[in-house]
Amino acid sequence: MKDLQIKLSHEFKNLELLEKAFVHRSFVNENRDVSESNERLEFLGDAVLELITTDFLFHKFPEKPEGELTALRSALVKGETLAEISAELNLGQHLKLSKGEARSGGAEKPYLLANVFEAVLGATYLDGGFVKAEEIVKKYLLPKLSHIIAANLQVDAKSEFQELAQAKLAVTPEYKVLAESGPDHAKTFEMGAFAGKDLLGRGKGSSKQEAEQAAAEAALKKLK
Repeated sequence: MKDLQIKLSHEFKNLELLEKAFVHRSFVNENRDVSESNERLEFLGDAVLELITTDFLFHKFPEKPEGELTALRSALVKGETLAEISAELNLGQHLKLSKGEARSGGAEKPYLLANVFEAVLGATYLDGGFVKAEEIVKKYLLPKLSHIIAANLQVDAKSEFQELAQAKLAVTPEYKVLAESGPDHAKTFEMGAFAGKDLLGRGKGSSKQEAEQAAAEAALKKLK
């Protein structure tokens, strides 16, 4: 944990907070002496992350309307980006998982890595305040904005697919669950993007929203 605290530029006064950020729900289920997972810290970290990125974008782009700012924020805080930062910080090595989750490669799963980054951010906020949490986001997340804009990654696939489907096919797309797998705490969803009765794209993700985005991206490629 010393190396991690150096990377975070914050020495925890309450080290238990940082340790709790790595306790996955599956670990709690197998260890009766552990009473709480990192989910509450993740909930807090998600809110702190949204505020920091919103404040940054609001002041950096005074000319942009709300819709464009929302798209930029979504591209910044999406799971894949947060998982990349977790990998940079080697957060996966500290994760406490159930034996089954560990065997299935849980410490390398992108959605778990994204969640643990938010939990660490929540723990930092509680221990060091808003400024310390903001320093982490500025150091590891905000520099990725230039690449997002250069690659036009802020474009929302679902919105683009809807516009194209309405223009070309005169229909509004719908999304349906094609399959679900995994335990409740680690589900994988497969969603289908439909234009009328036609299935134009499939996508998988750790949430329905993530899977819908992947399905929309696949449908876009087919429709174009």
